[in-house]
Amino acid sequence: MIILKNISQEDAIEKFCDSLWVEKGLSQNTLNAYTSDLTQILKWLKTHSKDFFVCDRGDLNLYLASKMDMGDTASSVLRCLSSLKSFFGWLHFNNYIKTNPTELLESPKVRRILPKNLNENDVEKLLNAPNISTDQGIRDKTILELLYATGLRISELTNLKTDQINLNQGIIKVMGKGNKERIVPIGKSALSWINIYMNKARLKFIPNNNNSFVFLNNRGNSISRKSCWLLIRNYAKKVLRSTDISPHTLRHAFATHLLNHGADLRSVQMLLGHASLSTTQIYTHVAKERLVKFHSKYHPRG
Repeated sequence: MIILKNISQEDAIEKFCDSLWVEKGLSQNTLNAYTSDLTQILKWLKTHSKDFFVCDRGDLNLYLASKMDMGDTASSVLRCLSSLKSFFGWLHFNNYIKTNPTELLESPKVRRILPKNLNENDVEKLLNAPNISTDQGIRDKTILELLYATGLRISELTNLKTDQINLNQGIIKVMGKGNKERIVPIGKSALSWINIYMNKARLKFIPNNNNSFVFLNNRGNSISRKSCWLLIRNYAKKVLRSTDISPHTLRHAFATHLLNHGADLRSVQMLLGHASLSTTQIYTHVAKERLVKFHSKYHPRG
């Protein structure tokens, strides 16, 4: 590979991510993922006496193969390949390299994995698991109710601020991926618990009431993604005897149960904040109950 302009490896990664933020408005989580992928690739290349400017398609193929050998899923390798192609494309476009070694890299075959699904009875058990006689229980109950009622991503929930909730209209303004705003209705049950939490329990977490985040931890700071994940896992373990329930499981349940009760795919796409309908279409494989009932009701031999 021929180097046209000098730049350090680390500076190249930083400038590339800065360009993604400026040109595409990607979220910090996405930028962190790009940085992590490229840093791991650079470390691997250095152990093979290579770097971004002295590598070819064969080197990158070996790296991707090594990830598969180490047990990485095809989807993880695919994300890494996407990072590689974007980065080397940027290097080539900005004349840091003469040729792009990723142009002929092939994508691994990704096997679509259906999301784990909770039926409505299981969701009901999970929502009723917190001890609502305590302030923490009320907070946890509100978190669970809101995740299931709105399908929010966990990052959207932890970053939610009080001025994004309109209690009178029963809606939330959500800032999703790519800084795209969407409006999501809350629903009666979740709205009721938000009112209880905001007017009763939330003040106990922050004495001076000067934090604009909705959900707070015991130190008065915004609750973390990890804390939400742990509280959901612990409640699921208690009432469902399961340890593989996550915040995203409730997002899946939100979408699946909407489809089971007659919602159209395009509406679910808008509520979830998916940029492409193809991302939402995975739920058509999960929402079998609606199809079975539809067939039984309308087919002459159903």
